[in-house]
Amino acid sequence: MGDKVFNVLFICTGNSARSILGEALLNDLGRGRFRAFSAGSHPQGFVHELAIRELQSRGISTLGLRSKGWEEFAGPGATAMDFIFTVCDHAAGETCPVWPGQPMTAHWGTPDPAAAGGTEEEKAQAFLDAAITLKRRLDLFLSLPIDSLDSMSLRKQVSDIGKR
Repeated sequence: MGDKVFNVLFICTGNSARSILGEALLNDLGRGRFRAFSAGSHPQGFVHELAIRELQSRGISTLGLRSKGWEEFAGPGATAMDFIFTVCDHAAGETCPVWPGQPMTAHWGTPDPAAAGGTEEEKAQAFLDAAITLKRRLDLFLSLPIDSLDSMSLRKQVSDIGKR
């Protein structure tokens, strides 16, 4: 199982900010061991400009990022996910599709930077804060010995990360 590439889906309502940040950060940090995707229950249809700017400031590629619905990952023939993380409280409370392959799920609630008001600097700070929170959680996730943990232990560890 050491060569397995784990598929991870980040879900939020609008799929324009937090889930996009999670997708891009994990694809960068996961270095080929993880393949990340993102989706929304009610996608906005665009990626927030400040999410793009935050990722680019970190030297992370934004090529191919797009806002899309979660049904793209739930139907027959969809890529089977190993992990699904909801990153907004609203999406966590919604009735999700039945995911192929019964992936491990956890809630990693993160404040919505797209809802931030104030000056341009304050809005940009909200995106930076969201990226810092997600990166910290992803660093913890990537440090887990996924191949050697039993399912119950892994589920607890992954869930606990969302509380940090």
